[in-house]
Amino acid sequence: MKLEHVAMYVHDLEEMRAFFEKYFGAQSNDMYHNTKTGLQTYFLTFDDGARLELMTRPEVEEGVPSLYQAGLIHLAFSVGSKEKVDTMTKQFLADGYQVLSGPRTTGDGYYESAIVALEGNQIEITE
Repeated sequence: MKLEHVAMYVHDLEEMRAFFEKYFGAQSNDMYHNTKTGLQTYFLTFDDGARLELMTRPEVEEGVPSLYQAGLIHLAFSVGSKEKVDTMTKQFLADGYQVLSGPRTTGDGYYESAIVALEGNQIEITE
């Protein structure tokens, strides 16, 4: 069995697409737009074939993000090395993103850092 994709509603579809293209090398398809419902989506594909669907529509509600909310809480990207984790963390910090933790080795052996990306979404960068 394979997880086909993960989807998330966002407010600014274009900004979110650009974020994943810039920092994680995502490749986007052409936007799908359902004119009846207002739904707009992009499928982003990453080097290993994993896919993320970004969606927006007029009914998307503003939530109050919490670091400890129930449900899906973060996306984790393996970048291949500790050095790359360090470099990307510095870049996110320089670009104004909040670094929640790291880079560090976790109790279960992961070398990672965690940031708050656009719209309050948490991203982990692992080796």
